[in-house]
Amino acid sequence: MCRNIKTLFNFAPPATEEEIRAASLQFVRKLSGFHKPSQANQAAFDHAVGEVAAVARELLASMSTSAPPHDRDVEAAKARERSRQRFQRA
Repeated sequence: MCRNIKTLFNFAPPATEEEIRAASLQFVRKLSGFHKPSQANQAAFDHAVGEVAAVARELLASMSTSAPPHDRDVEAAKARERSRQRFQRA
């Protein structure tokens, strides 16, 4: 759906409040079609971001897995390599 929303589950260390909020903001931006809402819509937009973040926090806290947690540095390196390959000039 939105490439900027990153997976937050099963990482060591766990997702931070900032990461959850950033993913929530991207989700609401995608749904609303606005990068920055008008003043008339700002309160509704901010409320939606807060609600999505709360639900995301609840979801992450309630999920479980037997898989070992992913290493953030390793996953970031994989993402950089995918990006390099994708955007490399022929």
